[in-house]
Amino acid sequence: MTKIAVAKGDGIGPEIMDAVLSIFNAAKVPLEYEFVDMGKWVFDKGYSNGMTPEAQSAIESVGILFKGPMETPKGKGVKSVNVTARKTWNTYANKRTFQTLHGVDTVFSKAGIPIDVTIVRENIEDTYGGIEHMLTQDVALSRRFITRPGSLQVIKYAFEMAKKKGAKRITCGHKANIMKITDGLFLEVFYEVAKDYPELKADDIIVDDLCMKLVSRPDLFDVVVLTNLQGDIVSDLCAGLVGGLGFAPSANIGDHISIFEAVHGTAPDITGKNIANPTALLLSGFGMLRHLGLMETSAMIENALLYTLESGVHTGDFGDKSTQSLNTTEFAQAIIGNFGKVPAHHPRPVLSNHYVTPTNFKLEKNPMLETVEKDDQYIVGVDMFIESNEQPNQIAEKCLQHTMGLFKLVTISNRGTQVWPTGSVFTNLVNQFRCRFESIGEVPVTQTDIVELYKLMITDYKVASTEILNVWGGKKAYSLAQGQ
Repeated sequence: MTKIAVAKGDGIGPEIMDAVLSIFNAAKVPLEYEFVDMGKWVFDKGYSNGMTPEAQSAIESVGILFKGPMETPKGKGVKSVNVTARKTWNTYANKRTFQTLHGVDTVFSKAGIPIDVTIVRENIEDTYGGIEHMLTQDVALSRRFITRPGSLQVIKYAFEMAKKKGAKRITCGHKANIMKITDGLFLEVFYEVAKDYPELKADDIIVDDLCMKLVSRPDLFDVVVLTNLQGDIVSDLCAGLVGGLGFAPSANIGDHISIFEAVHGTAPDITGKNIANPTALLLSGFGMLRHLGLMETSAMIENALLYTLESGVHTGDFGDKSTQSLNTTEFAQAIIGNFGKVPAHHPRPVLSNHYVTPTNFKLEKNPMLETVEKDDQYIVGVDMFIESNEQPNQIAEKCLQHTMGLFKLVTISNRGTQVWPTGSVFTNLVNQFRCRFESIGEVPVTQTDIVELYKLMITDYKVASTEILNVWGGKKAYSLAQGQ
């Protein structure tokens, strides 16, 4: 028996989790469940991360968490327990598989267009760091982190998963045409990894074009890997292609701990009515069983689910409205009653079980992800973000008095658009400007030089933030302003 941690969740969570576990128990799945306390009621008891210390210890001990949907209290300044769990345990790859399910009618199923798309979303970085500041009363800043080691983890996983799946194509969705450094780094790592997988066709697509093509020809795509925010949005788009979030499984994969969950919400409007659709959580459970090597068991239950759907059996949120819908418990019992049956469309192959017990591990310190520097690094300037309601020429006049003979004022921008030395009077301004100082002749300067410049600038302005301008191997590691 393999022990896993189970958190039933909030809202409809306990109802759908009980339904799924009843199916697993009927199938004699060799799992032992340790129920842990996570979710809104744990927040309400004063645990700011949404889980008790005992729950965290249990999950870190067994390495697998199977969880229902959870609610984060609104207006209490606490972070989402879902995001906290993924980030705390470095489940860096969020895998969501979207497939045509016969019995779940969609525009594409009616048109005879099959869908089998796997989205792999980076799960740790990007704007989901939640690092935000008000720079002025009118200007909010969110920091977006894309790292080479983090990108390498998720992209390597995506290629390995695509290879095992037998995929022919893997696509990187991105916005590197605009975010040239952050998305550019992600795309660069994608093609570096692609060199090790010549059997896979590796290509890339701008994310807005990807969305358009997904809703017109989703059958063209196989595996798509994206950064966190873009992956989150595209995942929900794909859920809409196959019938909604009620049919969207999710696996959060890490080196030591993995989380399997339904991605839909807690549905407070139907909580306690025993009418929720447990399919998404059940599909997520299949991913967990396969992760643990329970291939035969997973295939048997999944074939029963597919046969049940194919037979027209449904809960109230989908299916033929002219036929009686089943409640949550009845739907689970219908699946159990179909054990051993095989659907007419796309039956799952029954492979032998090869048990994979999560490794017992004990980490003595936090793993450090770091790329060995190969190129010379030096500093050539600084961006200073200042608060001001003056005109660009007035700001420039003051800045030019503080260059100390070491720096030159290169550009002033507002919301990323250059307003000095050239610009347009039609550009609307807010009260926060970026003043870029570069060293004369781009010779290296020190952080001490920048501190001295800072001291002079704060005699005229409130400096809300600064960013050092680095150069690696002769390549500028910072972007230009629009219009610069």
